[in-house]
Amino acid sequence: MPMNLRNIYDSRRIWKIALIAVSLILASLFLFISNRLVKDLAIQERERMEIWADATKELAAMANEPVGDDMPMAMNNVDFVFSIIERNHTIPVLLVDANDSILQYRNFRLPEPIDSMNMMTLSPRNRAFLQKKLDALKGSKNVIEINIDKVTKQFLYYEDSTVLRRLAYYPYIQLGVLLLFLAIAYFALISVKKAEQNKVWVGLSKETAHQLGTPISSLMAWTQMLESMGVDKEIVGDMDKDVHRLSVIADRFSKIGSMPDKELAFINEAVPQALAYMRNRIPKRVKLTINLDENHNCGVMLCQSLFEWVMENLTKNAVDAMGGEGSIDITVTNNDDYAEILVKDTGKGIPRKNFKTVFNPGYTTKKRGWGLGLTLVKRIIEEYHGGRIYVKESELGRGTTFAIELPCVN
Repeated sequence: MPMNLRNIYDSRRIWKIALIAVSLILASLFLFISNRLVKDLAIQERERMEIWADATKELAAMANEPVGDDMPMAMNNVDFVFSIIERNHTIPVLLVDANDSILQYRNFRLPEPIDSMNMMTLSPRNRAFLQKKLDALKGSKNVIEINIDKVTKQFLYYEDSTVLRRLAYYPYIQLGVLLLFLAIAYFALISVKKAEQNKVWVGLSKETAHQLGTPISSLMAWTQMLESMGVDKEIVGDMDKDVHRLSVIADRFSKIGSMPDKELAFINEAVPQALAYMRNRIPKRVKLTINLDENHNCGVMLCQSLFEWVMENLTKNAVDAMGGEGSIDITVTNNDDYAEILVKDTGKGIPRKNFKTVFNPGYTTKKRGWGLGLTLVKRIIEEYHGGRIYVKESELGRGTTFAIELPCVN
């Protein structure tokens, strides 16, 4: 059965990994298609600029031709070339000569208003703006050389159009939106699963407490009857202790799923009390040491029975990790803010990659067991007591240290 529980959580992890993998593949595909579209548009814009450059070259050639009988046809050609140039309303363009002097410009948003496109009438600020644009474009591939004649050269520099620039950012915006949607969907799924798990936890705990209640009451009556029948008091006393222990366990399960009542307790008294049951039940080859901070003894709000469950779980896990032989050192330190309880064993240790997964339901290294002990411990400390529990350090073959932090009451 424990193996089945582990398989359930392993399969859920596989589905999560599969979901992330499919999402990344889709995102990469969208990014590839969008980038391809942007590149195609960039090629089209360059072709348009090459036509613009050819028109500029043709216009310069017409200006140098002598006037003849074919003047009307020439004027029509000039008008056609001008129409090609005038149709560019989106691509910012700079036409410069071989000395980098700006001859023409189009579609730039100048910092100051202008009356005409004549370079001679531009203000110094607008001229500086265009010169800065030219300096930036010199380092790009967006340049076309125009050979007016054998001696004269001009250069056409252009920026990507506003549409192309927006499209260039679009794939990343699309990817970001997709990832955000997937993150929301993922965390929503996790929240739903966690809510379902919580319902199972609560139902199982309440049902366990309810089922234990009847036989415990019956056993209490039997111990009283045995005592009245003259059975050895020592035997009856031992039975009564076991029945009381079952009653404590049932009470603990009944508290899972609802906020338990907490009372003020002082940490230096609460820890030894929580370990009293286990101290007499651990193997003789295991040495249990409790180190208290004699200078500080902060108060904490505790449900003592659940806190005892935490300490018993950690101690039992330490004994199992050591194979019933070694030492367990429990150190309590505290200040005005929080109390820290360190549970250190000399067991086989935990790999660093499992520092967080040890608290997941179903995680266990034992052949028997559900792997729920540390999950309950984490829930009791963090959800019911507002504290924190984590693996502070561990080394394979040398041992593990668990740390519990509980807020102090000022």
